[in-house]
Amino acid sequence: MEITRVEIRPMKDEGNLKAFCSVVFDDVFIVHSVKVIEGRDGLFVAMPSREVGDGEYRDTAHPIDNDFRLLLEDKVLKRYHEVVGGSEEEEEEEEEEEFDELGTEEEDAFTTEDMSFDEL
Repeated sequence: MEITRVEIRPMKDEGNLKAFCSVVFDDVFIVHSVKVIEGRDGLFVAMPSREVGDGEYRDTAHPIDNDFRLLLEDKVLKRYHEVVGGSEEEEEEEEEEEFDELGTEEEDAFTTEDMSFDEL
C-alpha cells in the first residue's frame, strides 16, 4: 500500500491542534480527520478517533504495522512542514535578524568607556 497524497488543512489559534489532514492510499482510498498535534516532545500524528465514554477515545482507523505507522507519520509531517513550515521559519529568521540589529545598535550607542568607574 502506498501513500499517494497528503492534504493538510492548517489550524489557527487551536492550541495544540496544528492541522487536520486527509491521507490518500493507492489513489483509491482516503482517510479524513488525521491530526497533527503539538506534544511535549514535538509534533506527532494522531489517527481519526471517536469517544467511547468517560473521555476515552479509540482510533477508528490506524496502521496495524509499526513500520507503516512510522512511514505515515513521516509523510504527514513532511507535508505539514512544506505547507506551513516555510512561513514559520522565515518569521523566526526575521525576528532573529531584527534582534541582532537592535543588539548592535545598543552596543554602538552605549559602551562602558563612557562611564566612570563609580558608575559601573
